[in-house]
Amino acid sequence: MRLAKARIQNYRSIKDTGEFTLEELKTILVGPNEAGKTVVLKALQQLNLPKGVDGFDEIRDYPRSLYNDITTGKIKAAEIEVVRGWFSLDDEDKKLIPATFHQCHYVRSKNLNNKPYHYLENAPAAVYLKDLKDDLLRLGKHLDTQSGTTVNSEKINEFVKSFWKVVSKESTPEFIQWFESIFVEIDEDNEKEIARYKKMEELIQNNETRDKVLKILENRLPVFVLFNNYFKVKPVIHLEHLANRVEGNLMDDDKFYDYGNLCLLKLLGFSPRELSTIGKTASPSSNDVEGLKLYRDTLDRRSYQLDAASIRLTTEIKNIWNPNPKRPEAEKLQIQADGQYLKVVVEDELGVKIELDQRSEGFQWLVSFYVVFFAEAMDKHKNAILLLDEPGMSLHALKQREFRLTLSRLAEKNQTIYSTHSPFLVGPDELDLVRVVELKSREEGTKVHTTISSSDPAGLLPLQEALGYDLAQSLFSQQKNLVLEGLTDYWYIDATANLFREGGLEKLDDKIALVFANSAGKVVYYATILHAHNLKIAALLDSDNAGDQAANQDNLVHALGNKNILRTKDFCSGIVKPEIEDLLRDTLVSIAKSEFGVDVSAVIKKNPSRPIIDIFSKEIKGFSKYKLAKAFVNWTRSNKVNSLTEEERKQWEKLFQSINKALK
Repeated sequence: MRLAKARIQNYRSIKDTGEFTLEELKTILVGPNEAGKTVVLKALQQLNLPKGVDGFDEIRDYPRSLYNDITTGKIKAAEIEVVRGWFSLDDEDKKLIPATFHQCHYVRSKNLNNKPYHYLENAPAAVYLKDLKDDLLRLGKHLDTQSGTTVNSEKINEFVKSFWKVVSKESTPEFIQWFESIFVEIDEDNEKEIARYKKMEELIQNNETRDKVLKILENRLPVFVLFNNYFKVKPVIHLEHLANRVEGNLMDDDKFYDYGNLCLLKLLGFSPRELSTIGKTASPSSNDVEGLKLYRDTLDRRSYQLDAASIRLTTEIKNIWNPNPKRPEAEKLQIQADGQYLKVVVEDELGVKIELDQRSEGFQWLVSFYVVFFAEAMDKHKNAILLLDEPGMSLHALKQREFRLTLSRLAEKNQTIYSTHSPFLVGPDELDLVRVVELKSREEGTKVHTTISSSDPAGLLPLQEALGYDLAQSLFSQQKNLVLEGLTDYWYIDATANLFREGGLEKLDDKIALVFANSAGKVVYYATILHAHNLKIAALLDSDNAGDQAANQDNLVHALGNKNILRTKDFCSGIVKPEIEDLLRDTLVSIAKSEFGVDVSAVIKKNPSRPIIDIFSKEIKGFSKYKLAKAFVNWTRSNKVNSLTEEERKQWEKLFQSINKALK
């Protein structure tokens, strides 16, 4: 099960984020300090908390400026929804429920009083008492006519007063009991009334199936594991002192200080007091055979559990950290007990054991993350959603770029949502995964944008820096460069090229760097700079007015020559002023129907030469080129090149051939 969409309200700096979508594998929350990224992650965790994690506290979590509404009784905590999540079902979920529910979303919300609610969206409709009213009254009339009484009609009138209730054994037990008892009273020769009863019985049974599906999906709800930089595992833990703090409830003022340590002990399967007691236990005398056996078994159990945890952590960390065998990078972890001390040490290539805090901050972060992850998720870690608050900030900038791949590997097994303001944790091919978090004013509260937009320049700064870095790296490092008008053009070219590579068709040369200029007018600047460095350059321009104007600039023609200025009209015939989207005309119609809920097929048949973007813009309210391109990128991740129409494949093959030839 994956979190597909969420909405957060009435929580700390958040008044209402609005609904925002989340990616199937990895979602990146970007924004400046104090924008509310951490608050968003904390609210999402409340959808399904690990054991031992605190729920909402109305005094501290309800927006302070609105708290007077609660104290005056104007509104109750039980009426305040804080977080709602829409979960899509995976194949394992679908195996356990009827096919009629396979396309539904499991929706879970939680109010400020910590009471959760759940329901199914896009599933067979629930049946309420009001839906059965007419048939019940007619059936009641039939039964009363047979018996010469008004008992059944009176009962039905009493039941339907609660018309808003869903019909089920849990919600309407008295009605279900009565309904199941009356079948024998129906005249067995009255086929019409028997059919009426059977129809209502089937509807009620659908409700029972719906309740079972809800229960199954609730039990499969992923646990949300939140990790931030405060949850550090200390290299040396004094067990007696920790046990005293836990038992004396002395951690309230700084619960983060010991959180990593407690997670480590939970992972080991011991309480602080248990390990402390073992460390203080004196060896029995040689005459005490039973005592010696018990003492040895206790020490062996402790040793085996410490070894098992050490091996597990080492294995996972090696898979993710990818230590370079040619460099002295940390890789082997050991957890040791020595009297009242529990130590976390790292063994180097010489076999020397060094305390964890003497290794890099990045390695310490990774060890602490896995300890908290395994402890909180426990046996559910295969069905956990990871919430990472500013991960890897202690890593060197270039190591952060490597760690970005680590996050992608984590996301393959566990859906991952992380916040960052580091440009090195956002890849140039990951802009479709970004959600911009901003706080324009306290009155409006934190907002989450599903497109790359923000009224606060600081919110977009990490993205601009990431693009600037990659542009600087690619501008002069690649001999072959294709300059595109904008980001969406980059997405279409890159995603389609990947489809063709996997499908074994004409592919775009892997050595060609894709450079987008943010507008047709700026293509000439990029082309001029690259030309000045004696690099091979081609440009792909739409055949709209902006593309025509750019293509006719003398500087561009001088830098590239006419043969290297490619136009979309050369690759899709019959369209007036086509843009790159017209090369995917049929596929985008299908994607737009799924994404925006509007089918423009009929309009296209009437206007076969009209650009597809013009049609979308007029027919789809709130249409976004960015959102459409992002939906196409997502579509390519679950489809093959043969999913494109034959005409589309021919057009793209011709385009890739022309690009390769221009940059040969």
